[in-house]
Amino acid sequence: MNQAIEIKENIYWIGVNDRRTHIFENYWPLPKGVAYNSYLIVDEKVVVVDTIERSKMDDYVDTIATLLAGRQVDYIIVNHMEPDHTGALKNLIHRYPNATIIGNAKTFPILKNFYDISHHLQEVKEGTTLPLGRHSLTFHMAPMLHWPETMVTFETTEGILFSGDIFGAFGTLDGGIFDDEVDLDYLEEEISRYYSNIVGKFGQPAQIALKKLAPLPVRMICATHGPIRRAHIADIIAKYDTWSKYETDKGVVIAFSSMYGNTERMADTIARALAEKGIKKIRVHDTSKTHPSYIINDIFRFRGLILGSCAYNAGIFPTMETLLSELEQIGVKNHLLAYFGEKSWSGGAIRRFDTFAANIKWEIVHPHHETWGTPKNDDRQACRDIARAMADKLDNLYP
Repeated sequence: MNQAIEIKENIYWIGVNDRRTHIFENYWPLPKGVAYNSYLIVDEKVVVVDTIERSKMDDYVDTIATLLAGRQVDYIIVNHMEPDHTGALKNLIHRYPNATIIGNAKTFPILKNFYDISHHLQEVKEGTTLPLGRHSLTFHMAPMLHWPETMVTFETTEGILFSGDIFGAFGTLDGGIFDDEVDLDYLEEEISRYYSNIVGKFGQPAQIALKKLAPLPVRMICATHGPIRRAHIADIIAKYDTWSKYETDKGVVIAFSSMYGNTERMADTIARALAEKGIKKIRVHDTSKTHPSYIINDIFRFRGLILGSCAYNAGIFPTMETLLSELEQIGVKNHLLAYFGEKSWSGGAIRRFDTFAANIKWEIVHPHHETWGTPKNDDRQACRDIARAMADKLDNLYP
């Protein structure tokens, strides 16, 4: 059975840790695992706030039954319909068939399509209040953060914001469940990587949600992934504000794809020239080795991006194509761009970079350069010119 932890009087964390899943949503690496957080409020009415991923739902439902000692669940709140938060829903309804599912108008079509559930539903709208006894809940819509039906639930007595995926993080909860019980430095990359890759596309909806939620007297944030925030609430809100405005530090990400080492040599020449110009925050990634989620996380942090790729079958190298497609789909804003390429018998990489530049609409700091085979002296000089143009631009933006 899972362990239930009382976070406030008669309000419990009933989540689970997942250390077995290697990739989240069958794409994002999970080197530190992930937690699925669910919550239980026991009052005159009993409420489950979000559920968990289905792999551990049997223990999860047993935990609820033990806590309730024969009482029934009155409401199940669905803040977000993704299966990592609704995977145990059918099992929970089977145990508590009279429970009412709380959602908004956009929740229920997805609920029907995923689980064929269309009964015992109660729709809530912006500002709807649900009295439970001593506790009371209000509901606030946060569409496209990051699905159209997303909403948050605010418990008014204790000031708890049940925020769904908003303010979440990768990483398991290894003993501590509160932010002042865990090593946030250890989780820092997993917090920002979660935002940049899961939520990062939706900067404008994030800004709207932050403004809407600002008047609420939040004293605790209970997301569906990551630690519960009670000591560092302002910190995570400030991070979301910065990230959703696409604000960046002075630094450069160099991402390259190389088959025989020639493009890598050019990347190293650029990195050295950046360092000589005083740029200290330089992150060099080989796209064949590093998952795009880590590269994108760094791109969210730093203003400059320099891309390089060899040609491959008269096109661009496949792992660089993946990165470019991800960046186009996310639509990161307010960056500086430069790129370079290498060809042996046919080009192709530069054509794709040109298309990417037209799609992403970032400022290009210097014309591209393409070399034939091993970089020569003029190729190395062109690389240094790209680096110096990027450094000069950053110096002007960050005096």
